[in-house]
This record gives sequence, structure tokens and C-alpha cells, in this order.
Amino acid sequence: MIVIAGGGTGGHTSPGLAVAAALRARGVACAWIGSRSGLEARRAPEAGIPYHAIRTGKLRRALAWQNVPDVFVNAPAGVLQAWRLLRRLRPRVVFATGGFVALPVALAGALARVPVVVHEQTAVPGLANRVAARLARRVAVTFAESARLFGGTPTVVTGNPLRPELRSGSRAAALERFGFDPVLPLVYVTGGAQGSHAINRAVGEVLADLLTHTQCLHQSGDNQATGDRTWLQARRAALTPALAARYALRPWVGDELADVYAAAALVVSRAGAGTVNECCQLGVPALYIPLPSAAGDEQTANARL
Repeated sequence: MIVIAGGGTGGHTSPGLAVAAALRARGVACAWIGSRSGLEARRAPEAGIPYHAIRTGKLRRALAWQNVPDVFVNAPAGVLQAWRLLRRLRPRVVFATGGFVALPVALAGALARVPVVVHEQTAVPGLANRVAARLARRVAVTFAESARLFGGTPTVVTGNPLRPELRSGSRAAALERFGFDPVLPLVYVTGGAQGSHAINRAVGEVLADLLTHTQCLHQSGDNQATGDRTWLQARRAALTPALAARYALRPWVGDELADVYAAAALVVSRAGAGTVNECCQLGVPALYIPLPSAAGDEQTANARL
């Protein structure tokens, strides 16, 4: 039994899914400990992985009133819940992929004397993984350059695990699914699982020009606060029928992602570790727009490496 811990975003969830698939193919049982509302809470059960939710407290570098309940109530409660789960599940290893939910599980692993392995996807380690690494037997890193940032904990360069199904995409299937022209190049725009307000607005402003020479699959997210998806639907409605047929708008892309990568001539995206790794391993050209507010400017570092 291996327990996977982590999530919140696609970057922390996808490596866990890839590792779980590889382990289960070898007959190793897996379980996932995550948050109640993160992406992993949906994706792990969809993959058939037993899922256990715990309370979580987010680590913030800046002073904020939210730190009080998170640090003094939610995080300790999460450690206790994780410890009880580990005592019941009795795993051989905890594989922590990062995100604020991974840290209480790593702490519980140390208390329960379960070996912890941390995986760092980005070039600049996040705060949760920096702390969890101090409790770990090993830290697996995606980029060799980040190994030195983990102090005395032994590191190994593994790269970022890729879900095997992403290698078997069908261009023809993607074109048929979205009704695209097999001749025109396809641009896949994504801001990550939650979407990007800046990218959504930039693409919407130049939509007619973009579609003059290409066709576009746009994964916008469905953030009700920004209203981007509704605004983009209105932009599409203002196009001529011929151009509108070249634009597919989706709140998210799921099982069809492998086909989308197989069909894409260009990916326009943030520079999260997951997307950068997928484009590199699959050989898909990409234009990266790093998130300026990412901790430690990690997305710029990901794009450069």
C-alpha cells in the first residue's frame, strides 16, 4: 500500500495520478489523502483510487488573519486525521506531491514512522514541500537545478511523472470531437484547471484575428467571479458563422486531453510545472505566459528550464 498526498491544483495532482497508475499496473495498492475541495477530490476517485479527505490549513508567506485558524486549528486537525488514516491504512510509503494538503500528511507520516518521499514538480520549491522535505527520506525533483535547494535531504532527479494515456492521443479523434478542420492549425489555449483571467481576456480581444488563420480550443475555467466564460461566449456569438465554427470554448478539458495534445500545433498556457512537462515530453510547441504572482516566480523558472 502506498499513500499519495497532495493536490489543490493540476500541477500537484497529475504526478500523483501518474505514479498511482504505474504502481497499480504492478499490483501495488494505492490510496489518496487530499482536501475536500481541491482538484484531487474529483480526479482521484474518477481514476478509481480510494480517496480520504482531511481538513487543511494553507501556508501563507504574507501576514494574514486567515493564518490564525489555518495554522492553529485546521492544520493540526488535518495532521491528526492523517495520522489516524495512516494507522488504519498501514502504508509502506507516503508519496507527497505538494500543495498545502501534503504537509499535514507528511507530518503524520513522520509521527507514524512511515517513510515519506516528496516530489517537487517546479524549479523553485513551494513552501509546503520545503518543510515536508525535512521529514522525508528522499526528495524526487523534476529539475536537477532544484536539488540544491533541499539542504541535506537526499535528492534524486526523476523528472515529472507523465500519465501514460497522454502518449496515446488521436489527432483525428480531437478534430471529430470539436468539429475542427483537418487543414487549419489548432491552437490550444489553457490557463490551467481554474483558467486564467488575463489569458482569457487577451484571447477574447483578438479572437477574430486569431481565427482568420487558425482554429482554437479554449479551456477557460468557469470562474463566476470574473465572468470570463460568459464574456467569451458573447465574443464568439459576435463572430461570423464561419469563424465561430473554428472556436470551441470549454470550462475544462478532461479525458480528451491526450487527443488535444496530439492535434495541437501550438499550446498557449501558463507555465505550471505540469503543463510545461507535458508539452516537453510530448513535443508540442508552446507559448508560455508565466503567472507573475506565483511563489518565488516559479513559473518563469519552469519556462526557462
